[in-house]
Amino acid sequence: MASEPIVAALDVSAGRRSRSKDSTRLSDYWALTKPEVNFLILITTFAGFYLGGAAQSRDFSFLLLIHTLLGTLLVASGTGTLNQYIERRYDAQMRRTARRPLAAGRLQPSAVLWFGIALSLVGSVYLALAVNVLASLLAIATLLSYLFIYTPLKRKTPLCTLVGGCPGAMPPLIGWAAACGTLTVEAGTLYALLFLWQFPHFMAIAWMYREDYDRAGYLVLPHESRSRVRFVNWQTLLPLSALLALGLFPAFTGQPSRFYLVGVSLLSLGFLYYGAQFVLRRTNSAARRLLAASIIYLPLLFALTVLS
Repeated sequence: MASEPIVAALDVSAGRRSRSKDSTRLSDYWALTKPEVNFLILITTFAGFYLGGAAQSRDFSFLLLIHTLLGTLLVASGTGTLNQYIERRYDAQMRRTARRPLAAGRLQPSAVLWFGIALSLVGSVYLALAVNVLASLLAIATLLSYLFIYTPLKRKTPLCTLVGGCPGAMPPLIGWAAACGTLTVEAGTLYALLFLWQFPHFMAIAWMYREDYDRAGYLVLPHESRSRVRFVNWQTLLPLSALLALGLFPAFTGQPSRFYLVGVSLLSLGFLYYGAQFVLRRTNSAARRLLAASIIYLPLLFALTVLS
């Protein structure tokens, strides 16, 4: 009889460990989906949906928006998961990614593979049935080009950033297609904005973690020092200058308001300032500030676009 309290205590302890293990596993699967990336994807998808409907003078459908965001989130989550499956050996060699669930060995590769496939398939079918076929095809094209063109190119050429910008700029097109069932020149303007934004954003990341990328065999920056500096400078300043010009003349807003022009000018000049500081100093702290500026710039730009 005296052993019963001990047995009960052991049972409680085992139950707590089991719950803790389940909680850790759930958080690991959540991390596989790259929620911080999905947040920006959903913002740009929403902007495309809202502006697409407004440009075509269509009534705003909250239910259709929910379907669009949910389907896009599922496909994006599947893409992030499958990307980590493909790059699991290289992630383990980088300090930045070594703690990811698969790279750290907390999850089985086969389970992650099927999880990513399931998310991608469900999201693609969901978009086709609940939204429209064009939105689904755009999401599938994003997934395939990201996983099977951009991902392997990261180990072959620094021009991978140029290629990766194509699927990376797809979310507003998915939103636009969901709202009106077609794509227009105005949708292309949104695509161009997001395409250009990715260059300074990724140059900041590539510079901060250049040693990590080199260690894992990624060729996201040229190896030779002078070529690396020139590459980073051009891929930071040229897109930022183009963003400043493109943001001031948005084809989807008609006659832009003074509020929009002032707001986008301040945003773009601020973004350009941090890009110039990064190019001049080429330090990790300058790269970190540019990265923060890019993350602030994008949602505020699309918010101004929606509100104008």
